[in-house]
Amino acid sequence: MTSFKEAETEETVTCLHLTFYHPGQDEKMMFRCLEFCKREQVRADDMAKFGRDSSACRYSLMDTRVSRIQFSLQFYRKLHTSEHGFEIKNLSKKTKLTVNQTELGYLNKIDLPWKCIICFGDYQILAEIQEGEAVDYFETHLHLAEAPILQEKCLPSLQPVPENGISPSFFLSQGKSPTEIDENDL
Repeated sequence: MTSFKEAETEETVTCLHLTFYHPGQDEKMMFRCLEFCKREQVRADDMAKFGRDSSACRYSLMDTRVSRIQFSLQFYRKLHTSEHGFEIKNLSKKTKLTVNQTELGYLNKIDLPWKCIICFGDYQILAEIQEGEAVDYFETHLHLAEAPILQEKCLPSLQPVPENGISPSFFLSQGKSPTEIDENDL
């Protein structure tokens, strides 16, 4: 039996968490070939490809509107550091890919931020990188979102707010209309 001091140090693994959403996912079942909630090892020298062609892509999306190979993720070690990262490349000639609102055309690539939203067509993918030390492989962990990742934000109307701080919408909700008051009357 080896002692605690002589035991090998456990190496942590970089894990790429990907949360998928599509508005028609319940009816169209485009994610049926993906294994959710299970970590999967990917060799560091393999390119993780996403698209509809199951023979060319590690992660298949069963949707005719998805390109044969939509995009790829490449694991790499940053120059002169021990840090790792991912590079995302758009491999679709027809569909632009956005990464945190940066638009990528065909064959454009950028470093994947530590947390970002990848969009193409109606697809939304939240990507989160969990750092690790292993250099021979990384892991992917896929999740399915029940609600849209990108929510349409309802911004309040840009109406001026009077100096007394009471918004005109307050009066409308009270069934009263705002009245103009002279400063000297206060």
